[in-house]
Amino acid sequence: MGIASLISTLIGDKRRWWAYKARTRRLPEDYRTAVGAIERYLMYLGPTDGDSATTMFEDLADLFEQAAADGTSIRAVVGEDPVEFVEAFSRNYFAAGWVAREQKRLTDAIDRATGEGPQ
Repeated sequence: MGIASLISTLIGDKRRWWAYKARTRRLPEDYRTAVGAIERYLMYLGPTDGDSATTMFEDLADLFEQAAADGTSIRAVVGEDPVEFVEAFSRNYFAAGWVAREQKRLTDAIDRATGEGPQ
């Protein structure tokens, strides 16, 4: 990756991030509070590559903007277990990340060790 491409990628991700933050600031206060809590949790749990993380946060904003527009309650969005919701939501963005690779590596190793997978 050339320097121009790298700079473009970094600036693009930063612009997307600030656009996401602007969108969430326009949400009603209770939805904004919920998104902030989910965002904080995802900062520790979510994908580490910038594109996947930015896409994930943009999709989170989409979800809560639509819920607010439709009058859908926060509890109807996240369910009774917010942790379960966030972990299920974030799994959609791990496919290319290191966590998914390590999960596959672990599963494959256990399969080999138990004779259930290719040797």
